[in-house]
Amino acid sequence: QVQLVESGEGVVQPGGSLRLSCAASGRTFSNRATGWFRQAPGKERELVAGITSGGRTYYRNSVKGRFTMSRDYAKNTAYLQMSGLKPEDTAVYYCAASRYYSDADARSAEYYYWGQGTQVTVSS
Repeated sequence: QVQLVESGEGVVQPGGSLRLSCAASGRTFSNRATGWFRQAPGKERELVAGITSGGRTYYRNSVKGRFTMSRDYAKNTAYLQMSGLKPEDTAVYYCAASRYYSDADARSAEYYYWGQGTQVTVSS
């Protein structure tokens, strides 16, 4: 069992920055694929960034160059550093981890464990 606890909720102005954290407890999520998803009201949940078990990263086109995902194995924590935030980035953000080793593509991983969600609001 992997438990994921997120932190970093915030309200920022357009162009601002924010960092989300996802700390794992219980069984480590090392060697699992990890990802950050978001869901805005009335829209489907979408993968915004991910890292495969082997360390290959993925970013959806709308966040490339603005968001950076990383993992700290010593702290068993994943991060999403967001900069150049836009109003359309407003959503609840969720971190997730795969159930098994998954190294093919972050988009195809079986995401089984989920964080509780953190609200990110970008508004002037």
